Amino acid sequence: MKWGSTAVTARALRRFGMSLAIAGALATTGCATGPDRNAKDPLEPMNRKIFTFNDTLDTYVAKPVAQFYVDYTPSPFRTAVSNFFSNLGDFSNFANNLLQLKITDATQDLMRIAMNSLFGIGGLIDIASPAGLPKHHQDFGLTLGHYGMPSGPYLVLPLLGPSSFRDSTTWLVDWRVNPVSYADAGIRWPLYGVNFVSARADLIGATDLLSAAALDKYAFVRDAYTQRRQYLLTGGGASSLPDYGDEGASAPEGASAPEGASAPEGSSGGGSREQGLPTYVDPGAAASPAGGVGGKSPAPEENAPKAQPSPSSSKAQGLPQYDDPAAQPAGK
Repeated sequence: MKWGSTAVTARALRRFGMSLAIAGALATTGCATGPDRNAKDPLEPMNRKIFTFNDTLDTYVAKPVAQFYVDYTPSPFRTAVSNFFSNLGDFSNFANNLLQLKITDATQDLMRIAMNSLFGIGGLIDIASPAGLPKHHQDFGLTLGHYGMPSGPYLVLPLLGPSSFRDSTTWLVDWRVNPVSYADAGIRWPLYGVNFVSARADLIGATDLLSAAALDKYAFVRDAYTQRRQYLLTGGGASSLPDYGDEGASAPEGASAPEGASAPEGSSGGGSREQGLPTYVDPGAAASPAGGVGGKSPAPEENAPKAQPSPSSSKAQGLPQYDDPAAQPAGK
């Protein structure tokens, strides 16, 4: 009897332990199998754990160091450090644009490197951007995507952060074209550390906003990363803002065009019509040609001599007239 009760107890404990294991597995995968599951993130349970580890490390180590760097170094120094590593990053941009056969972009990257390295004191000053050479953002993951390789599932890498199966190759390839990788270990690792602190310092404001606004930091970072990568892969959109002008809007007959509207087509100007914006000229406003508002010749009845309006009247100031049509002149 005693032996039997012991066996029953052991069996019950095994069933209880198995139930706990199943419940834990379901709890872990619940976020990935629920109605809000993201099809591009099948590894969400694992990714969330790595994200939590990275976020904790960032909160207690990386961010305090970056904040100290911001608080105790002058802004011109931080800008020079950021420019220096940005100039080194143009080597990767040049190599990947060349692999993608984007000859114009690759040429611009090479000119940026030469100009900033020679005239910008080794890249500490960004001379190329004010000179009209744009900064590109390319890496080996985008090169693979350019040739049709899908990104694969979303992946969070320890210490390195958000990535994907395709983009994870970036860390294995791009460092080969970085000149810092060929320096001695005593120089290479300190430079990597300074680069990390500088990059993290540039993101302090963004991460503070993320912590305050995002209900689910993991989902926000994942969506922002995938959208940004897609934007870079497709080349973004139009470089200018969309035109929200009224296509049917035209200036009234006789109204003068806004300032700058007579400039040649394609020239830059500040006029509303030239920028494709609707004009809001009052169709009832008609001042003398000298006033520059109305261009119509006066009507026949206007040729008759009239009393001069007072300087404070609306007509004298070129404002639209709002006379009561029912009001009759005195004597009629």
